[in-house]
Amino acid sequence: MMHCRLSRRDRGSVTIWLALSSFVMIVLVGVAVDLSARDIAAQAARTAGQQIDAAQGVRGIAAQTNTTQAIAAAKAYIVAAGLSGEATVTGGGATITVTVADTYETKFLSIIGLQSMRVTGTAETRVVRVVGGVER
Repeated sequence: MMHCRLSRRDRGSVTIWLALSSFVMIVLVGVAVDLSARDIAAQAARTAGQQIDAAQGVRGIAAQTNTTQAIAAAKAYIVAAGLSGEATVTGGGATITVTVADTYETKFLSIIGLQSMRVTGTAETRVVRVVGGVER
């Protein structure tokens, strides 16, 4: 029977590695879960971009949003997500920018002492007319 002997300097190295790996994993999971504001902003911008000015869109004249409906749709999405934010429409109704902000009570990052954090996210979407795969 063979016995495995550890040298004195190897003792405890697995414990240190495991502790450091666990800490890194907690931080990574915390960041992934706790920082979702940019995704909410992107989804709100996408929702706003679907509010097309029907009079011009149906006739194929132009692709632009109905500004009032687009801003209302973005704000409704943000409120439904439990955040606060703003939406603007520029470029003649072709570009929508959404900014979301909130103070977030952390779930995972509280383990390392971070109880709350200010999160912000910004996203932009463009409404374009495409015919035969070519933007027009």
